[in-house]
Amino acid sequence: RPSMQRHIQPELLDDLPADDPRAIQSRRDLRRVNMLMGHPRLVTRALQRPPAPLRFLVELGAGDGTLLLRVARRLGAQSGMRAVLVDRQPSLSATTREGFAAVGWEVETRQSDVFEWLCRPHAEIADVTLANLFLHHFRESELANLLNLIAQQTKYFVACEPRRSRTGVLGVPLLRLIGCNDITLHDGDISVRAGFRDRELSALWPHHPGWNLLETRRGLFTHAFFAARSPAVASEGAEIGD
Repeated sequence: RPSMQRHIQPELLDDLPADDPRAIQSRRDLRRVNMLMGHPRLVTRALQRPPAPLRFLVELGAGDGTLLLRVARRLGAQSGMRAVLVDRQPSLSATTREGFAAVGWEVETRQSDVFEWLCRPHAEIADVTLANLFLHHFRESELANLLNLIAQQTKYFVACEPRRSRTGVLGVPLLRLIGCNDITLHDGDISVRAGFRDRELSALWPHHPGWNLLETRRGLFTHAFFAARSPAVASEGAEIGD
């Protein structure tokens, strides 16, 4: 049977005001979905033995910052860690900010379109850049541009995306059983159909020497992509999510 083709449509949550009750509920739903998909654990393992020391981290499409906070707590208290969370509508609560402070992370938010932010002058090189359930929003031409900009500004890139599959499509309605609202179900179906499989992201990553890529399925519903300027990704990435 031929594989599903990528199909991209607008997601409702992207255009709802951050304080809309349905958006607040949907972000709460996404926190549970991330846990079910194992993304905090996957990202934590990717950062526990990184290719280079971590002092400066960037998360693109960071939303409410709660996934990164879970990762920070799993990594344990670290002084001197700085994170910049980029989103068109960042929605970090005071509680989330306090959570980062408690583990010694200095956190800044940037309200910006991701392309505008990546094209800022005098860009600082990140030790690691994260993207969680974010890349599937972009068409291939935009993605190639986005990944090229990321590659110029990071030493290590970690992405967790929906795996595009019929199993994923069939799984979305089951989210209602854990209380997810209609916004989450609508966007979940769109996300799966816009997701990735095989080596689609690797094919779009710039073909410069010195990068080591790993692209793989994790569980039933996650497609993971790792790019590092070090051979470490080949051995360590294979352990992530096992």
